[in-house]
Amino acid sequence: MPILLSSNFQWVLLSTMLLGMASGFIGCLAYWKRQSLMSDALSHAALPGIVIAFMIFQEKNFFVLIVGAGLSALFGAFLIQTIKSSSRITEDTAMGMILAVFFGGGIVLLTMVNRSGNGNQAGLDSFIFGQAASMVEKDVTLMSLLALLIIFIVFLGFKEWKLFLFDPEFAKGLNLPLKGMNILYLSLLVLTIVIGIQAAGVILMSALIIIPPVSARYWTHSFKRMMWLSAIFGGGSGAIGTTISSLGSGWPTGPFIVTTSAVIFLISLFFGLKKGLVIEYLMLRNKKTEINQKLVEPFVAKEGKQ
Repeated sequence: MPILLSSNFQWVLLSTMLLGMASGFIGCLAYWKRQSLMSDALSHAALPGIVIAFMIFQEKNFFVLIVGAGLSALFGAFLIQTIKSSSRITEDTAMGMILAVFFGGGIVLLTMVNRSGNGNQAGLDSFIFGQAASMVEKDVTLMSLLALLIIFIVFLGFKEWKLFLFDPEFAKGLNLPLKGMNILYLSLLVLTIVIGIQAAGVILMSALIIIPPVSARYWTHSFKRMMWLSAIFGGGSGAIGTTISSLGSGWPTGPFIVTTSAVIFLISLFFGLKKGLVIEYLMLRNKKTEINQKLVEPFVAKEGKQ
């Protein structure tokens, strides 16, 4: 198919694959930090920042829009932490509140922009469900470079991340700056979300962060292997979803990426080597067989003597 051979498609494919890998790495950190819902809240919180940035600058410059999205998402994260620390409201409740309020406000602003009659606003709707085909060369380049930066930072500090997640007391004894690492983790999470919004959309971007590590968990108990598997699953979902969406006219990229992730999750759920349902069933059946044989053997030996 001609579109699959075009250089523009191949660059977009590379960028979404790198985005998926970065999402897989960051998703592992969020999974073990028990903040998977945070990615959902922050991706929805980014929408008003996108629309406000457009309203101020009156152009769909990808860098400007992701800066607006990042500031909005960081403000949402700040409100979540403030609500949690200054009230009796739990963190997950605060996340749900920020998610709904910010996304609702973003839709209101987007409706106002769409009704303003400004021709430059065309394409802003693609940020809701994602449309990788609408990305131009400089957008793809920026997204790829930032995704590589995220991957490099996570890979470079692997030992520190492991201590930060699993043994914070020991990390504190080693004078590891836990507050600084928490800020870095949150910044990387926001950066991953905002660079992927145009490809996957604000509604579904969180799924690209949540699903790959959950799928990887069914294949290994090793944190290192889980991170790499999560990156592979995320990168594969991004590449396959982008390829499928490019085959149709105006097909949104986000839903196809998430659908691919869901298929990988279902395969992992049933056939994962460590926690897969089929594997656990076979192990349980073998265990029952061994127990039954041990119970029957004494009677068989007794009858043989008689």
